[in-house]
Amino acid sequence: MNKMIIALTITLLSLLHAGCGAMLPSIDKITKSPWQSFEEAKKSFDKIIPEKTTTQDLKQLGFDPFAIPNVKLITYLEVIQKFVPNQSVSLEDLPSGVRDCLAAKEICKGYEVKPQVLNSKRYGNVVLDLLNFRRKTVTTGWKFDALIVLKNDLVVYKLWGGEPQVEQFEDKRNPLGPFQEIGDVLKSKNF
Repeated sequence: MNKMIIALTITLLSLLHAGCGAMLPSIDKITKSPWQSFEEAKKSFDKIIPEKTTTQDLKQLGFDPFAIPNVKLITYLEVIQKFVPNQSVSLEDLPSGVRDCLAAKEICKGYEVKPQVLNSKRYGNVVLDLLNFRRKTVTTGWKFDALIVLKNDLVVYKLWGGEPQVEQFEDKRNPLGPFQEIGDVLKSKNF
């Protein structure tokens, strides 16, 4: 009987020590949008033509703040903050479509779109992870950022950016393991 308990204990410890990654948590962060990939979002964005595309056209392309989640409607004041973040940038430095739009004030607005899909998965040794000695995380996915400026429901400017391929590795080591956070809490409480 004792041999069976010892064998079972050794087997269990071996499995835990082997780093069974399936036992570690993972996180999926998805900003809901009509696009399933960076390429799909970019393809829709590329169909927008300044001085030709209307808000009705934008709706058909998936850029509608009233029907599609996570499309932010921004006022002309927020458009100013995007293009003139400080006094070193003047209105003369801006593209003509943006300048004309800002001069129109209330009939100037923007759409800000930031769809993303990020998957974070912890990997490595389960025991070290659970006891908070060492946590390894890999994050993969994509992020797309778009800014569309409109004057009187007509697109006057567009700008895009983002990360077509996200791949980040984090290796967090805590020499004190589970006691590391206790030290941080005590430090923040000024004990």
